This record gives sequence, structure tokens and C-alpha cells, in this order.
Amino acid sequence: MKTLIKKTWLINLLLVVNTVAQAQRSEATGFNMPALNPKSALAGISGNHVGIRVPDYAAAIKWYTEKLDFRVIHEWDYADEKLAYLAPANTNGFWIEILAGGKLTPNQKFDDLGKSLETGGYHHFCVHVTNMKQVLTELKNRDVTVIGQPFYLKAITRNLAFIQDPWGNMIELAEVVKQ
Repeated sequence: MKTLIKKTWLINLLLVVNTVAQAQRSEATGFNMPALNPKSALAGISGNHVGIRVPDYAAAIKWYTEKLDFRVIHEWDYADEKLAYLAPANTNGFWIEILAGGKLTPNQKFDDLGKSLETGGYHHFCVHVTNMKQVLTELKNRDVTVIGQPFYLKAITRNLAFIQDPWGNMIELAEVVKQ
């Protein structure tokens, strides 16, 4: 019995170490990641979702599911609003939350990335892509608005492009470029 407990403990330890190593691999992020800090009093904090305010619930669900192939995870009502969690086609690790209805002041729409950086507050959320050229070709075929031209940012070793939903919410596409 003690041998079984020791083996189980060792297997669990190896799984934890492997998970930490995977999360810190520079190939996945393009950066040399600092060590995780499981001893932090706030170690239980992790990313979950970004909320996007839109005027039309059905139109937003349609746009995000048809243009970006997001999947609806869960839908609910709150007061005079309709809400939903959506996740990209092939991951459950990142979600967006659609918040529609109620009183709403529309976002400003931009056709120039530089001008968009002159406005304070929320600017965009980012999704990783594995092939920028292929993704942009598909999004253009789906009539998704691309803001400016894609570009390479050496400081973070990424190809970047920005798109916009019909309500002016900016979405960054980032492709890690291996050195």
C-alpha cells in the first residue's frame, strides 16, 4: 500500500512539474517566462474572459460564430440584458462574454490603428493565430474588417493584425515568429 501511495504521489508530482514546464516553454509564448509563483497569496488568479458590450445580441452571436467560428458556451439573462460566453473554435482556455441590451453608448469605430491608440480605456483583446496569412485570407473572404496592414513587431517577435467587429470592438491577431 505504501509503495502504491509513493508511486501515485510521484506520478502526480511529475504531472505538476510537466504542466508547469509546458506553461513556461518559450516556444509556446516566444518569451523566456519567469517562474510561476504557486506560493503567492493570489496564486488562484488566472485569466478567464473579456466582456464585449454590443447593442444587438443576436447579431453579435451571429457575427462571432460565423465570422470567427467561436462556439457558444453558455447563455443567460440579467436584468434587461442578454449575455453569453463564447470560446474560439479549438480551445476552451479563453472566452469572450457578449453583453447586449439595456442602455448603451456606441463605441467609436476606427479605420486607422494609430488613431485608435489615442483613446483611453479598453482597446482590444488578443487571440493567437498559427498562420497569419491563412487566417487573414479567410477573414477577408468572410468580409471581416481588417484595420490597416499586418505588421511585424520585433520587440515581441510577433506578426500582428487588427480586426474589428461591427460595433467597433478591436481584436488583435498575433502570430509568434520563431527566431
